[in-house]
Amino acid sequence: MARKNMDVSQSFRDLGAQFRGLDSRDPSSWPAIPRYVLLAAVALLVLGALWYFWVSGAAEELEGERAKEVTLRADYKTKLQRAVSLEELKKQRAQVMQYVNLLEKQLPSKAEMDALLSDINQAGLGRSLQFDLFRPGQLVVKDYYAELPIALKVTGRYHDIGAFTADIANLSRIVTLNNLSIAPSSDKDKVGALTLEATAKTYRYLDPEEIAAQRAAASKTQGKGKK
Repeated sequence: MARKNMDVSQSFRDLGAQFRGLDSRDPSSWPAIPRYVLLAAVALLVLGALWYFWVSGAAEELEGERAKEVTLRADYKTKLQRAVSLEELKKQRAQVMQYVNLLEKQLPSKAEMDALLSDINQAGLGRSLQFDLFRPGQLVVKDYYAELPIALKVTGRYHDIGAFTADIANLSRIVTLNNLSIAPSSDKDKVGALTLEATAKTYRYLDPEEIAAQRAAASKTQGKGKK
Protein backbone atom coordinates (compact mmCIF):
# COMPACT_ATOMS: atom_id res chain seq x y z
CA MET A 1 0.00 0.00 0.00
CA ALA A 2 2.83 2.36 0.84
CA ARG A 3 4.42 1.44 -2.45
CA LYS A 4 1.31 2.52 -4.34
CA ASN A 5 1.14 5.85 -2.51
CA MET A 6 4.76 6.51 -3.36
CA ASP A 7 4.11 5.72 -7.04
CA VAL A 8 1.14 8.06 -7.16
CA SER A 9 3.04 10.82 -5.43
CA GLN A 10 5.94 10.36 -7.80
CA SER A 11 3.58 10.53 -10.76
CA PHE A 12 2.14 13.84 -9.57
CA ARG A 13 5.61 15.21 -8.99
CA ASP A 14 6.69 14.14 -12.46
CA LEU A 15 3.53 15.74 -13.92
CA GLY A 16 4.13 18.96 -12.04
CA ALA A 17 7.75 19.00 -13.18
CA GLN A 18 6.55 19.14 -16.81
CA PHE A 19 4.78 22.46 -16.11
CA ARG A 20 7.86 24.09 -14.54
CA GLY A 21 10.26 26.18 -16.54
CA LEU A 22 8.06 26.37 -19.65
CA ASP A 23 9.09 28.84 -22.34
CA SER A 24 5.97 30.89 -23.09
CA ARG A 25 7.45 32.08 -26.38
CA ASP A 26 8.02 28.54 -27.71
CA PRO A 27 5.13 26.24 -26.80
CA SER A 28 6.40 23.69 -29.32
CA SER A 29 9.30 22.88 -26.96
CA TRP A 30 6.96 22.06 -24.12
CA PRO A 31 6.49 18.49 -22.92
CA ALA A 32 3.54 16.56 -24.25
CA ILE A 33 1.09 17.06 -21.39
CA PRO A 34 1.44 20.88 -21.17
CA ARG A 35 1.05 21.09 -24.93
CA TYR A 36 -2.13 18.99 -24.80
CA VAL A 37 -3.46 21.11 -21.96
CA LEU A 38 -2.73 24.31 -23.92
CA LEU A 39 -4.37 22.85 -27.02
CA ALA A 40 -7.43 21.85 -25.02
CA ALA A 41 -7.64 25.34 -23.45
CA VAL A 42 -7.38 27.05 -26.85
CA ALA A 43 -9.99 24.70 -28.28
CA LEU A 44 -12.33 25.41 -25.38
CA LEU A 45 -11.77 29.15 -25.79
CA VAL A 46 -12.55 29.00 -29.53
CA LEU A 47 -15.61 26.84 -28.94
CA GLY A 48 -16.78 29.22 -26.21
CA ALA A 49 -16.40 32.23 -28.49
CA LEU A 50 -18.22 30.46 -31.32
CA TRP A 51 -20.97 29.41 -28.93
CA TYR A 52 -21.34 32.96 -27.60
CA PHE A 53 -21.65 34.51 -31.05
CA TRP A 54 -23.98 31.78 -32.23
CA VAL A 55 -26.21 32.18 -29.19
CA SER A 56 -26.23 35.98 -29.64
CA GLY A 57 -27.23 35.64 -33.30
CA ALA A 58 -29.83 33.05 -32.43
CA ALA A 59 -31.27 35.35 -29.75
CA GLU A 60 -31.57 38.23 -32.22
CA GLU A 61 -33.17 35.91 -34.76
CA LEU A 62 -35.56 34.67 -32.08
CA GLU A 63 -36.59 38.23 -31.22
CA GLY A 64 -37.12 38.94 -34.91
CA GLU A 65 -39.29 35.86 -35.29
CA ARG A 66 -41.28 36.80 -32.21
CA ALA A 67 -41.93 40.28 -33.66
CA LYS A 68 -42.92 38.66 -36.94
CA GLU A 69 -45.27 36.36 -35.05
CA VAL A 70 -47.03 39.36 -33.48
CA THR A 71 -47.45 40.94 -36.94
CA LEU A 72 -48.72 37.71 -38.46
CA ARG A 73 -51.20 37.21 -35.64
CA ALA A 74 -52.58 40.73 -36.10
CA ASP A 75 -52.77 40.18 -39.86
CA TYR A 76 -54.51 36.87 -39.30
CA LYS A 77 -57.10 38.45 -37.01
CA THR A 78 -57.77 41.20 -39.55
CA LYS A 79 -58.20 38.72 -42.40
CA LEU A 80 -60.34 36.48 -40.21
CA GLN A 81 -62.66 39.38 -39.43
CA ARG A 82 -62.89 40.17 -43.13
CA ALA A 83 -63.62 36.55 -43.95
CA VAL A 84 -66.33 36.38 -41.31
CA SER A 85 -67.98 39.58 -42.58
CA LEU A 86 -67.42 38.82 -46.28
CA GLU A 87 -71.03 37.96 -47.02
CA GLU A 88 -72.26 41.08 -45.24
CA LEU A 89 -69.75 43.18 -47.19
CA LYS A 90 -70.99 41.63 -50.44
CA LYS A 91 -74.56 42.57 -49.53
CA GLN A 92 -73.49 46.12 -48.69
CA ARG A 93 -71.59 46.37 -51.96
CA ALA A 94 -74.67 45.19 -53.87
CA GLN A 95 -76.78 47.84 -52.10
CA VAL A 96 -74.24 50.55 -52.87
CA MET A 97 -74.13 49.52 -56.54
CA GLN A 98 -77.92 49.66 -56.71
CA TYR A 99 -77.83 53.15 -55.21
CA VAL A 100 -75.12 54.22 -57.66
CA ASN A 101 -77.14 52.86 -60.59
CA LEU A 102 -80.18 54.73 -59.31
CA LEU A 103 -78.20 57.97 -59.15
CA GLU A 104 -76.75 57.38 -62.61
CA LYS A 105 -80.27 57.01 -63.98
CA GLN A 106 -81.01 60.48 -62.60
CA LEU A 107 -78.21 61.92 -64.71
CA PRO A 108 -79.51 62.87 -68.15
CA SER A 109 -77.64 61.90 -71.24
CA LYS A 110 -76.31 64.44 -73.72
CA ALA A 111 -79.46 64.10 -75.82
CA GLU A 112 -81.72 64.68 -72.81
CA MET A 113 -80.13 67.94 -71.64
CA ASP A 114 -82.36 70.15 -73.78
CA ALA A 115 -85.45 68.47 -72.36
CA LEU A 116 -84.17 69.00 -68.82
CA LEU A 117 -83.55 72.70 -69.45
CA SER A 118 -87.09 72.92 -70.77
CA ASP A 119 -88.39 71.22 -67.60
CA ILE A 120 -86.64 73.80 -65.42
CA ASN A 121 -88.11 76.62 -67.49
CA GLN A 122 -91.59 75.09 -67.38
CA ALA A 123 -91.33 74.67 -63.59
CA GLY A 124 -90.90 78.44 -63.27
CA LEU A 125 -93.61 79.32 -65.74
CA GLY A 126 -95.98 76.85 -64.08
CA ARG A 127 -95.63 78.85 -60.86
CA SER A 128 -96.33 82.15 -62.65
CA LEU A 129 -92.78 83.34 -62.21
CA GLN A 130 -91.17 85.80 -64.58
CA PHE A 131 -87.74 84.78 -65.86
CA ASP A 132 -85.46 87.78 -65.92
CA LEU A 133 -82.45 85.55 -66.64
CA PHE A 134 -82.04 81.95 -67.79
CA ARG A 135 -78.51 81.48 -69.11
CA PRO A 136 -76.73 78.10 -69.31
CA GLY A 137 -73.01 78.48 -68.62
CA GLN A 138 -69.90 76.67 -69.75
CA LEU A 139 -70.03 72.89 -69.40
CA VAL A 140 -67.55 71.63 -66.78
CA VAL A 141 -66.31 68.11 -67.54
CA LYS A 142 -65.34 65.89 -64.58
CA ASP A 143 -64.03 62.32 -64.52
CA TYR A 144 -67.21 60.56 -65.59
CA TYR A 145 -69.85 63.26 -65.62
CA ALA A 146 -70.35 66.83 -66.78
CA GLU A 147 -71.70 69.76 -64.77
CA LEU A 148 -73.79 72.49 -66.41
CA PRO A 149 -74.34 75.69 -64.39
CA ILE A 150 -77.38 77.80 -65.25
CA ALA A 151 -77.70 81.39 -64.07
CA LEU A 152 -81.30 82.02 -62.93
CA LYS A 153 -83.16 85.15 -62.00
CA VAL A 154 -86.91 84.89 -61.45
CA THR A 155 -89.46 87.27 -59.99
CA GLY A 156 -92.70 86.30 -58.26
CA ARG A 157 -94.53 85.92 -55.01
CA TYR A 158 -92.90 84.34 -52.00
CA HIS A 159 -94.98 81.16 -52.00
CA ASP A 160 -94.60 80.73 -55.76
CA ILE A 161 -90.82 80.96 -55.45
CA GLY A 162 -90.89 78.41 -52.63
CA ALA A 163 -93.04 76.07 -54.75
CA PHE A 164 -90.65 76.56 -57.69
CA THR A 165 -87.65 75.45 -55.63
CA ALA A 166 -89.63 72.42 -54.44
CA ASP A 167 -90.50 71.57 -58.06
CA ILE A 168 -86.81 71.75 -58.98
CA ALA A 169 -85.98 69.37 -56.13
CA ASN A 170 -88.67 66.92 -57.29
CA LEU A 171 -87.51 66.72 -60.90
CA SER A 172 -86.67 63.22 -62.07
CA ARG A 173 -83.15 64.42 -62.89
CA ILE A 174 -80.65 65.85 -60.44
CA VAL A 175 -80.74 69.65 -60.28
CA THR A 176 -79.31 71.67 -57.39
CA LEU A 177 -79.77 75.34 -56.55
CA ASN A 178 -76.65 77.12 -55.35
CA ASN A 179 -75.77 80.63 -54.20
CA LEU A 180 -79.38 81.58 -53.59
CA SER A 181 -80.20 85.22 -53.03
CA ILE A 182 -83.72 86.56 -52.41
CA ALA A 183 -84.50 90.26 -52.34
CA PRO A 184 -87.52 92.50 -52.91
CA SER A 185 -88.18 93.14 -56.58
CA SER A 186 -86.85 96.39 -57.96
CA ASP A 187 -89.88 96.61 -60.27
CA LYS A 188 -92.20 99.20 -58.73
CA ASP A 189 -95.16 97.71 -60.63
CA LYS A 190 -94.77 94.43 -58.69
CA VAL A 191 -95.45 95.40 -55.12
CA GLY A 192 -94.66 92.57 -52.70
CA ALA A 193 -92.84 90.53 -55.33
CA LEU A 194 -89.46 88.95 -54.66
CA THR A 195 -86.54 88.28 -56.95
CA LEU A 196 -84.62 85.03 -56.64
CA GLU A 197 -81.12 84.83 -58.04
CA ALA A 198 -79.37 81.48 -58.02
CA THR A 199 -77.13 79.15 -59.95
CA ALA A 200 -78.86 75.94 -60.88
CA LYS A 201 -76.50 73.07 -61.54
CA THR A 202 -77.51 70.01 -63.45
CA TYR A 203 -75.40 67.02 -64.30
CA ARG A 204 -75.19 64.46 -67.05
CA TYR A 205 -73.09 61.39 -67.50
CA LEU A 206 -70.51 61.35 -70.25
CA ASP A 207 -70.86 59.18 -73.30
CA PRO A 208 -68.23 56.41 -73.72
CA GLU A 209 -66.57 58.50 -76.44
CA GLU A 210 -66.42 61.53 -74.12
CA ILE A 211 -64.97 59.43 -71.30
CA ALA A 212 -62.29 58.05 -73.63
CA ALA A 213 -61.45 61.57 -74.82
CA GLN A 214 -61.31 62.82 -71.22
CA ARG A 215 -58.91 60.03 -70.21
CA ALA A 216 -56.74 60.61 -73.27
CA ALA A 217 -56.52 64.30 -72.44
CA ALA A 218 -55.63 63.51 -68.82
CA SER A 219 -52.91 61.06 -69.91
CA LYS A 220 -51.50 63.64 -72.31
CA THR A 221 -51.39 66.23 -69.55
CA GLN A 222 -49.62 63.83 -67.20
CA GLY A 223 -47.12 62.98 -69.93
CA LYS A 224 -46.25 66.64 -70.38
CA GLY A 225 -45.91 67.07 -66.63
CA LYS A 226 -43.34 64.25 -66.42
CA LYS A 227 -41.26 65.85 -69.18
